[in-house]
Amino acid sequence: MATIILLRHGRTSANASGVLAGWSPDVHLDELGRTQADAAAAAISACCTPERIVASPLVRCQETADALRAASGVAVETDDAVGECRYGAWTGRKLSDLAGEELWKQVQEHPSQVTFPPSPQFEHESMLAMQRRAVDAVRALARELDERSNDEQGGSGVGVVVSHGDVIKSVLSDALGQHLDDFQRIVLAPASMSVIRFVGDRPFVLAMNVTSGGLGEAVGLARSTSAESTVGGATGATQ
Repeated sequence: MATIILLRHGRTSANASGVLAGWSPDVHLDELGRTQADAAAAAISACCTPERIVASPLVRCQETADALRAASGVAVETDDAVGECRYGAWTGRKLSDLAGEELWKQVQEHPSQVTFPPSPQFEHESMLAMQRRAVDAVRALARELDERSNDEQGGSGVGVVVSHGDVIKSVLSDALGQHLDDFQRIVLAPASMSVIRFVGDRPFVLAMNVTSGGLGEAVGLARSTSAESTVGGATGATQ
């Protein structure tokens, strides 16, 4: 059996200002995001030593993963397959502006049918393609960990994937047996941790949206969450 911890990156200035960062370069963790990353790293290290840490190539995930590397001593691997959704022409735009576009409604109600508009600067893809690449990467990591833990006595079979809100939500949706059209029902705070145990190829979701703040933060998020899902994941702007 293999256990995968899905760790969303800590808060960034883009999160706090309501901008869809996507694949924009040089979007760093802000001060709160660095504190969140350290807290998540401490929480993970307190319960296990991961055998693998795999992170999105984007700097906000690399910085979050580096906090875990420092705490655990495990090297960070980089994989584009768990990188952010490629939002194309939506990249770098204010969420408040995007909410007025017709595509926003489709993202909320039928994300499996959404392909983001092209851009000369940023690649674009469908949300279904995002889910497929991320799910394939997570399941491949689980199989590798399972094989390794079976071959080596004492192997933990635990891996951490450091990624992005929409990407992690899509992986959780698959593990829950949901259609992608329902994935907006999942809410993930910055630096939140979700846990999937794989028994063979069968996923079991053990936890979602766990943060160092615990129950109090979850209740606060419930009070502040709007009626619609934020593209890219919850911003954590009120934290």
